[in-house]
Amino acid sequence: MKTLNTETETRREAVESMFNSIAGRYDFLNRLLSFGTDRCWRRKAVGVIAGKYKNPYILDVATGTADLAIEAVKTAGARVVGIDISAAMLEAGRKKIVRHRLGEQIGIVMAGAEAIPFMAGVFDVAMVAFGVRNFASPQAGLQEMHRVLKDGGMIMVLEFSRPQGFPFRHLYGFYFTKVLPLVGCLFSGNRKAYRYLPDSVLAFPDNEAFIGMLSAAGFSGISQMRLTGGIASIYTGFKTPAQ
Repeated sequence: MKTLNTETETRREAVESMFNSIAGRYDFLNRLLSFGTDRCWRRKAVGVIAGKYKNPYILDVATGTADLAIEAVKTAGARVVGIDISAAMLEAGRKKIVRHRLGEQIGIVMAGAEAIPFMAGVFDVAMVAFGVRNFASPQAGLQEMHRVLKDGGMIMVLEFSRPQGFPFRHLYGFYFTKVLPLVGCLFSGNRKAYRYLPDSVLAFPDNEAFIGMLSAAGFSGISQMRLTGGIASIYTGFKTPAQ
């Protein structure tokens, strides 16, 4: 487990504060702003895992309110440990896990991606949905996910990406940069948080650039599946067994 430098810790604290402030409306706004598509994306992402593993042991990084973890139990018969830096998001996740009666299958721990509190080679799968761009250090987070995987284990990243085709790219850009922040602010009362969302997506490497980050973190056999015209992507890769 690694320690954080001052710059990384400062960014982590800012992200933690932001998500604590919107936790109460987070699920509602996800459904509203994505027109419910986020649920389909998560099912598709977990389906990729279920197609390769039976009853896997999974680390869910930036678990938030535990949507992906719950989907992994239902679809893949997984046991899941979720980690997140936001106490408010984790509390919302705990309540949801209790409602679904999945307390024996899902555990949650307050921790960041850059300093995962588990030994090396523990998990079959490490997954994260819409969280890598929020890591205080995305590359360090990916390296930590690589560290805690068993040899041959899989990383699965579900993340926003930017569509390329005309005119969808322009329509998406208008909605994402103009409409989404306005609606998010209206329902959450936090203009900064929903201005951060499009800004962070536009600034974060996607497509081939993100594949390069996964490769630099030590993963091989990397692939990308584009969803809904390229609005989001599922990236997968594997930890090459030690020689």
